[in-house]
Amino acid sequence: MNPMKTEMIVFTVNQVSEYLQVSPQTIVNWIEAGKLKAHKTAGGHRRIQKSDLEAFLKEHNMPVFGISPELEEANQMKKILVVDDDQVIVETITAGLEEDEHGYEVISAADGFEAGIQVSHFKPDLLILDIMMPDIDGYEVCRKLKSSENTKHIKIIVLSGYLDEENYKKMREYGADLCFSKPLPLEKLKEEVARLLYPGEDKKTAGGCG
Repeated sequence: MNPMKTEMIVFTVNQVSEYLQVSPQTIVNWIEAGKLKAHKTAGGHRRIQKSDLEAFLKEHNMPVFGISPELEEANQMKKILVVDDDQVIVETITAGLEEDEHGYEVISAADGFEAGIQVSHFKPDLLILDIMMPDIDGYEVCRKLKSSENTKHIKIIVLSGYLDEENYKKMREYGADLCFSKPLPLEKLKEEVARLLYPGEDKKTAGGCG
């Protein structure tokens, strides 16, 4: 994985369309015609790098309005790491979150070793974690993340098919922000993710972990 990838500013089609005051379909047409460079996420959604957008505007003699640091920060997508060895669940969650109105950047890890690397380089804002996986201790993951100054800000949602009352209590003690038993409806998960990452928005209050 290229560590520089985490430093790139990327935008969704909708964000670029709002910025240029044209329709999303116009942006898609430019991309499909090869005029505007874009890449697709694992879930099949288009993402446009700031540098490619600026190059497109200059090439076609369109005004570069100047993307201010404030606008960059506002449009910088929140990063989510899904840690689960069930590929079907990973693909469902990834596709659902990428098409959400907030346009999250989502990657996955299938084991503890990969999860550790991704936390270090991808620097997620939120972790969706299955605590019952081979080669991973979900409790220890929570404890380490929440006890480190570099990672304690990461929100943690635990999703597992093996959560009883004792495990709920243990996860709360180890720092998980929310705990849910599988299967959790995708719309409910998206609601809770948005509530944790955008606390200023008008979202329902969940019951927490435990």
